[in-house]
Amino acid sequence: MPPLPEGRSLPLANPDADTPTLSIIIPMLNEAADIQTALAPLQVLREAGTEIIVVDGGSSDNSVALATPLADALLISDPGRARQMNLGAEHARAAALVFLHADTQLPAGAVELITQALNTHCWGRFDIHLEGQSRWLPLVSRMMNLRSRLTDIATGDQCLFIRRTTFNTVGGFPDQPLMEDIELSKRLKALASPNCLRTKVISSGRRWDKFGAWKTICLMWRLRYRYWRGVSASQLAKEYRNAR
Repeated sequence: MPPLPEGRSLPLANPDADTPTLSIIIPMLNEAADIQTALAPLQVLREAGTEIIVVDGGSSDNSVALATPLADALLISDPGRARQMNLGAEHARAAALVFLHADTQLPAGAVELITQALNTHCWGRFDIHLEGQSRWLPLVSRMMNLRSRLTDIATGDQCLFIRRTTFNTVGGFPDQPLMEDIELSKRLKALASPNCLRTKVISSGRRWDKFGAWKTICLMWRLRYRYWRGVSASQLAKEYRNAR
């Protein structure tokens, strides 16, 4: 393991009882059908002192009204997941930031797992289990976890967690419309390897179910390859929208 960056081994616990140890930041866009179901399991964490921040990117449905009573803060952002998560990080009060997609569920004991992981590493992520109708989703999940473990690159679906100081050091999420999680991972792994937790978050496989498992796999691998070859995130975002 590479040397610890300065401050990395400091405990996360804050002596101020009113300051949360973790801030969970959830970007949202037109999630009225599912946002209450997504936020309901997090209420027990709120009661225990974890901060829940939902950042809306311009929903045209009833998402904001439904999410507001279930969050400590409901912020309105310019569109774009990276911008939404950066805004949430700016308003977060905790020493550790957790970026959770609206269609992803944390495992039992997540707060303890994240806190322990960040006592030895400055960032990390969970393994993932995709849940849906396609029989290929277990294979897709295993491929995602293996790829992440081999490359030290994490996707947003895997629930990235980061020390606030480290997040600030790398400048947060890059302001780009696609691959913001890949780019952030590249910047973070230049500082230190992630703590890759084998405990799984459960994420919706609705994208694979809707567009077809193999079609989606091929699309995402093609986009990642082109990003690696230097194609701009803006161009790839157009291709992604057109393919969908």
